[in-house]
Amino acid sequence: MSGQVGAEAPRVRAGRPDPTRPSVLHLDLDAFFAAVEQRDKPSLRGKPVVVGGPGGRGVVATASYEARVFGVGSAMPTARARRLCPNAAYLAGRFEAYRAVSEQVMGLAHTLSPLVEPLSLDEAFVDLSAVHDDLDVERVTGIAEGFRAEVRARTGLTVSVGVGASKLVAKIASDLRKPDALVVVPPEEQEALLAPMSVRRIPGVGAVTGDRLVRSGLRTIGDLAAADEGELVRMLGKAHGSGLLAFARGIDPRPVVPEREAKSVSAEETFSTDLTDRVDLTERIRRMADRVAVRLGKAGLSGRTITIKVRRYDFSTLNRSRTLPHATSSAKEVALHAGELLDGVDVADGVRLLGVGVSGLSEYSQIDLLAEIEDPLPPVEDVEEPAGLVEGGSPHPYGPPASPGWRPGQDVVHAGFGPGWVQGSGVGRVTVRFEGPHTPPGRVHTFRDDDPDLTACGPPAYLPGEA
Repeated sequence: MSGQVGAEAPRVRAGRPDPTRPSVLHLDLDAFFAAVEQRDKPSLRGKPVVVGGPGGRGVVATASYEARVFGVGSAMPTARARRLCPNAAYLAGRFEAYRAVSEQVMGLAHTLSPLVEPLSLDEAFVDLSAVHDDLDVERVTGIAEGFRAEVRARTGLTVSVGVGASKLVAKIASDLRKPDALVVVPPEEQEALLAPMSVRRIPGVGAVTGDRLVRSGLRTIGDLAAADEGELVRMLGKAHGSGLLAFARGIDPRPVVPEREAKSVSAEETFSTDLTDRVDLTERIRRMADRVAVRLGKAGLSGRTITIKVRRYDFSTLNRSRTLPHATSSAKEVALHAGELLDGVDVADGVRLLGVGVSGLSEYSQIDLLAEIEDPLPPVEDVEEPAGLVEGGSPHPYGPPASPGWRPGQDVVHAGFGPGWVQGSGVGRVTVRFEGPHTPPGRVHTFRDDDPDLTACGPPAYLPGEA
């Protein structure tokens, strides 16, 4: 291991970041899902790759940098992405592979400091001041470079890192020179760095807020920093207006919090008569999910664990929960998972009370772009997991219509040819390319889609030093 990573382990100190030192590190794996696919599939290296729901209603989870040149980006409908970049490899996701890499990277982050706050599978904050006293620019640059080198050696992937005196500055810095970049912002230079940037760079400024600020003449962070607080409060509300003004002025006292208190945001409803209609109950879950999402949004929170509470006709109460690999504040996503949890509950004899809650709270959210492509779904406590989704496809080299059981990008193994991955399937056939992370680009063979010698398998092992 590099001498910079985990080189010292004095006592842990937690608290608000020191505004006079670059002590907060933000890591962001570059084009994460697509990068894992290119690593494991040599024939796709250097080519445009799009990971997401490949069906007509799917969305892009991640696009490789080769695909981004054509204008393909996250959250874009897959249909539009295909029009922009028809020759890309459109793959369904392999959540097991992404999760394994994420655990490796987060483990390396914990060698820098015990205070690591994951935001998603590919992103986290690290408080370096928890174990380091001598944090000047030179020192943190060495620590960050050692971490980046270790990530590349262990996983074969690149990570962009930003370091600053606060979460705000560190997160903005990590995005400035992607991919494969390190930006350390000395505290005395952060005002000059932030001032000319668009207000949309500030976390929490979405499309609606950004448009309102721009229409008011506040186009840059510098413009916002010079604005009158009273006007911002009238425009955006007290909490949001005052918070954005503080961010624009480089004020961000939020600590790096690895685990939060066990608290939740929830909504529940007691019915005047017992309900048995599952459609009605699902609609009530959707409305409660909307209420929960509004409360999360007002508090600037998101959560990883979604729970439903069901009190039956005989006053017995059931709780079912699902913990996601990311935090969310999306009403649609909360309703989706809560509805699936309800599907595992017998409601035939009547439901007196129904509730929806979100816990495992954090300050950031990431809409689950993997939700439509994940297979299987995240573990559910005491509930049988539903079957994985089946994606459709389109007539291009990497994604012909997928038949049930075979998804573009899926890992498989053949009794005669060994391990490979599905390029596409349809009309009773499946096409497989046989290669792995440590092989040259492989040969392609087509089989009947019910060939008994072809079976699904887990992701291939990546061995450091053999790439």
